[in-house]
Amino acid sequence: MTALAERILKRPDAVQLLKKVQQTLDDEARRRRDFREWIDEQMKAEFINGEIVVHSPVKKKHWEASSFLSTLLSVHTTLKRLGRVGVEKVMISLTRNDYEPDIVFFSSEKSALFTKDQMFFPAPDFVVEILSKKTAAKDRGIKKQDYALHGIKEYWIIDPERQRIEQYLLLSDKDSVYFEPYVYTIDDDISSRAVEGFVVPVRAIFEAEANAQALADLTRK
Repeated sequence: MTALAERILKRPDAVQLLKKVQQTLDDEARRRRDFREWIDEQMKAEFINGEIVVHSPVKKKHWEASSFLSTLLSVHTTLKRLGRVGVEKVMISLTRNDYEPDIVFFSSEKSALFTKDQMFFPAPDFVVEILSKKTAAKDRGIKKQDYALHGIKEYWIIDPERQRIEQYLLLSDKDSVYFEPYVYTIDDDISSRAVEGFVVPVRAIFEAEANAQALADLTRK
C-alpha cells in the first residue's frame, strides 16, 4: 500500500473522499469517450488528466529533429527486424490518458498484434518527445511519470534549442518504478536500451550532414 493510500485511510472522511474521486473519474471517462469521438486524423491533440490539449504547428528545428531521428530509427529497426516506428500521429492509450508522442517504437511482439484499422495503441517500448516551451512542463512532468508507471522501457526528451538529449531508463524497486536520467550533448554518442543495437551520434539528430553519415553507417552494418 502506498503512503498516500495509508494517509487517506486514516482520515474519518475516507469513504466520502473516495466517492468524490470516483465521481470525478467517471465524469473524466465520459469526456475521454467524447474526445475519442471528436478527434480525427488531421488533429494533433491529447487527453491529459481530464483536459484536451491541442498542439500548435511545430517550428522547423522541431520537425527536423523528428525527421532525422525517425529516419535513423526506422532504417535500423527495419533492417534488424526489431519492430515498428511511428511518428507524431500514433496515439497511445494509457490507463487515464491518451498521448500522441513525437516518436514511438513498438517491439515486433507488440506490433504483430496491431490491426490495419487500429487507432489507439498500448504503451510502446520507447518514446521520444521533442521539447518546446509550451510542452516542457508536461514532457518532464505528467508524461514522464505516466510513461514510467506504464512500463515504457526508455524515454528521450530532445531539446533542439540546446541540442541535447535527456535519456530516461526504466528502473524499479520494491515499491515503485521510476526513470534513471542521463544527459547527452552534441559531441556524444547515444545508445538505446529499448531498441537493440541502436547507437548514433547526438549530432546526427540535429545536423543534416551528420545525419546522412549516420544513415550510411547504419546501412553498412
